[in-house]
Amino acid sequence: MWKKVLLALLASGFALSGHAADSGSATDASQAEKTVRQAVMRLAPTVEIDSMQPSALPGFYRVIASGRLVYVSVDGKYMLNGDLVDLTSKRNLGDAAWADFRKTELAKMPAAQRIVYAPAHPKYTVTVFTDVNCGYCRALHEQIAAFNKDGIAVEYLAWPREGVTTTAGKLTPTYKEMVSIWCAADRKAGFNAATDGHAPPPATCTNTVKEQFELGVRLGVDGTPTIIGPDGNVLGGYVAADKLLRRLQQGSGS
Repeated sequence: MWKKVLLALLASGFALSGHAADSGSATDASQAEKTVRQAVMRLAPTVEIDSMQPSALPGFYRVIASGRLVYVSVDGKYMLNGDLVDLTSKRNLGDAAWADFRKTELAKMPAAQRIVYAPAHPKYTVTVFTDVNCGYCRALHEQIAAFNKDGIAVEYLAWPREGVTTTAGKLTPTYKEMVSIWCAADRKAGFNAATDGHAPPPATCTNTVKEQFELGVRLGVDGTPTIIGPDGNVLGGYVAADKLLRRLQQGSGS
């Protein structure tokens, strides 16, 4: 996976090789973007670049790809992996970039493809990437009534921790189970039963479970549950109802 390659190269002090753009080309936005894209693809040919924007750090582009955020110089020679902090505002600019990216990408997943638990008039709506066989996910779902009582709507997206397929190319058990839930006549009843330890009857249909998993990967999800607030900030994994409400009221992902 390119993440491992990237970290290994950074640890060894490796700089992205290739033909550096001359000073004239580096100031041209389209040429700079082309150079940055080529540099990333030389490092990881199969990676999909999801977002590429000029960075607040002069001479660098901010690149989000396959759940990672890095900074690449406009001449394609250097890559930085880490936090970029604005010392004046004391803000982590990477966190802000991730929040915007998550909010935009989540909006593309139709509400009809989510399993929603909501009060009549929600004050806040959170997205939760979940795995029905994850202990902390089950514990989180036990609080669903408390979340709703506090005015919090919870919209679940599927993120089987085993992935979609095994190394042998077979569908993973959890993926198949979550497909069965998403294909059930009553998704919420199937979801409730599964989080209670009762596997749903096998079912298949046209569904977006695979797309939901891939969306989570693009957004940097690496475990379940992952709670994302309405502003795109990650609010945590397992979070008690009263604590989640406080975080939402503060408007912070910290």
